[in-house]
Amino acid sequence: MVGGMSFDAVTLAEACDRGDAGTYTRCSEVVATLSNEHLEALCHRLINERLERKSKDIETYFREANNDWQQAMYVLLLRVVCGSHNRDAAMELAKRVPYNIILRENSALINIEALLLGGSGLLHLYDDDYYVRRLKEEFDHLVHKYQIRAMDASEWQLSGMYINNHPTLRLAQIASCLHRNNLTMERLLTCKKRKDVHHLFSAQASEYWVENFSPSASHHRISYRIGSFKSDILGINVVVPLMYYYGNFTESYTLYEQALALLEDIPSEDNTYIRRWYMPSNSRGKSAFHSQALLQLSTEYCSHHFGKHCPLCAILQRRW
Repeated sequence: MVGGMSFDAVTLAEACDRGDAGTYTRCSEVVATLSNEHLEALCHRLINERLERKSKDIETYFREANNDWQQAMYVLLLRVVCGSHNRDAAMELAKRVPYNIILRENSALINIEALLLGGSGLLHLYDDDYYVRRLKEEFDHLVHKYQIRAMDASEWQLSGMYINNHPTLRLAQIASCLHRNNLTMERLLTCKKRKDVHHLFSAQASEYWVENFSPSASHHRISYRIGSFKSDILGINVVVPLMYYYGNFTESYTLYEQALALLEDIPSEDNTYIRRWYMPSNSRGKSAFHSQALLQLSTEYCSHHFGKHCPLCAILQRRW
């Protein structure tokens, strides 16, 4: 009994199945009362479910890349860095301009910018000033050298975007990371702390793109670097899933533990799903380990009204 409300597992499951209003509030109060042991057990189950689901996507990228780990990493990296609105376009770019070409041209930043921005088709949206002409000339050379087929700019969503998530800026930032920080699967697997992830994505975009990627850019505060918020997103959705999948693939329990520890070191996400769970009285569970678990609970159980299969209700049944 908490707050005058009896938390009966069967009642909660039935309310969830019906989609009753207030079920989230009742369940969030239950989470706030869980012992540390039960909270950790719940989160471990949900995290493993979530990472297993993400592993299926990574396995697809790995197989499509003919078992090339670097290409699988690169596909996932572009998918996440360009955001949900441009996920499909970013993955298409990763296929048309594969990682092995990036690696061959990695000695010069302008070559990687030409490959990513030229291959995306976005380069043709910009005025033909000196720098853009250089990129276009370089890209024309690389097209013939590697038989690249460029995308059309219309494949990207540009309108209504938060300005720091504009795909041209994100691609310019990741071009700099690929050039300066040697983004490889091996480097990624060495990340143990949040600061390691931030360092991995710390290179800054060239000044040209920060000032010219959007006509309205001069009216906003634009970051040269991938910021801490985006780095955390990359840690949660690129570094941890790859580490988890590679750990399972190589049967390395150390990497599995490292992936979970990294989630513990990254702060909780802040979105509409997570805000529903964090009651004012509940100060626990403020890491990405807990927020990812609650996100899994929200999207895979609550949103589908799968109360009878809910792991939270299962814990309640054992507690009371």
